[in-house]
Amino acid sequence: MASVAATVAPLSRARRDGVEWRLASPLALVYAAFFAAPLLLLLAISFFDDTDLTRVGGSQWIKFFTDPFYLSVIGHTLKLGAVTVLATSVLSFPLALVFCASRTGVQRLLLLIIIMPLLTSVVVRTFAWIVILAREGVINQTLLALGLSATPLPLLQTEFGLVLALTQIEMPLMLLPLITVMRTIDPNVLDASRALGASRWRTFFQVILPLSLPGWVAGSTLVFASSVTAFISQTVIGGGRLVFLPSVIWQQSMVVYNWPFAAVAAVTLLVTVLFGIGLLGALGAHFARR
Repeated sequence: MASVAATVAPLSRARRDGVEWRLASPLALVYAAFFAAPLLLLLAISFFDDTDLTRVGGSQWIKFFTDPFYLSVIGHTLKLGAVTVLATSVLSFPLALVFCASRTGVQRLLLLIIIMPLLTSVVVRTFAWIVILAREGVINQTLLALGLSATPLPLLQTEFGLVLALTQIEMPLMLLPLITVMRTIDPNVLDASRALGASRWRTFFQVILPLSLPGWVAGSTLVFASSVTAFISQTVIGGGRLVFLPSVIWQQSMVVYNWPFAAVAAVTLLVTVLFGIGLLGALGAHFARR
């Protein structure tokens, strides 16, 4: 009987695995048709020459990665994602603590406020920030009325204004995973920390923060990927003074019509996003081991 059971178990496991692969095959086909194939086509286009599409080579790649301007664009794009992740992280942890400490009715209201930006078009949100950041906008008029500034501050077409807008736009992507993980923390662990004499700050840094790292990593990944590729916000709020990889792709493909060079920029943007995601994942894994 034992030998029969040992023989049947692998067969049933193989049959189960086969069923799982068959169930996953439609998604795999869709992935191959709508993501992998266009990506491979984009990569192939990047090796064509702009003046002669019959010639294949790496001239566009050499042109992109030997130009200091485009190298600085890659750096500015990474910096924008990193600063936005930092800003949303600093604001999200206190808000998540307030949410977890509130009553059920207050949590429902806070949840509605948190997801409200997701229910609004990104174009509407971006143009609303123009009203707020303009020279005659809410922030400048308030500063002038309070006497804190003699002249309107230049907030539009600046990195500070863009980060400020992206922080509000991307905040739900950080808050929702963070709240989900923080709500699973056992209250007895927090009570034990306080009973052992730890202050609230020490409890936060040594108990709450390590236990909520998975939610932070998930939220940071979403915020980084979304802010780096936020073409509308970067274009409308940043204007022509701030150049990032999405605007380079649009300019080269729709204005200059240099499709091979635009493909190089697009592949570079994809690699940049994957690099940031991998770095955030490695950082989260490092702190989790500690």
